Amino acid sequence: MKSWISFLMPEDEYKEKKMLYFLAEGAVVLVLFLGMILIINHFIALDTEFMLFAGIAVFLLYTLARYIMSGMEYAEIATKKQYKREIKALISNSASFAMIYAVLYLIYTIISNNASWYEFLVMGISVGVISFLFNLISLKRSYKKNKELL
Repeated sequence: MKSWISFLMPEDEYKEKKMLYFLAEGAVVLVLFLGMILIINHFIALDTEFMLFAGIAVFLLYTLARYIMSGMEYAEIATKKQYKREIKALISNSASFAMIYAVLYLIYTIISNNASWYEFLVMGISVGVISFLFNLISLKRSYKKNKELL
């Protein structure tokens, strides 16, 4: 079935079905979160902008966490040699992503006149480490799952 969201979905039927489950679960979690915020807002005045941002963050983080923990990202990694090769690629990809992010962040801070070398370094390193950890967790889960299937 084709939909406007099809361009975000993977080509693999199994991955597509799992992603739809994760998105649906994230939507349910978001509805529950917003319902809880609606009830709490009757007793405590909450900042609307922050709560909307928190709702978006809850949905995205839940969906991302489910995807990472599913172990379906690296379907072709089943041997120790492939696993080690992929870790080297992860290090390279994470470093490249961190450098690109750092340069874009530096451009943004210079344009907004908030340039700080400390912030620039911390943001670049943090983004690189978080990217690497997310991919490493996904790789380990996939490798363990694929190894069990063999």
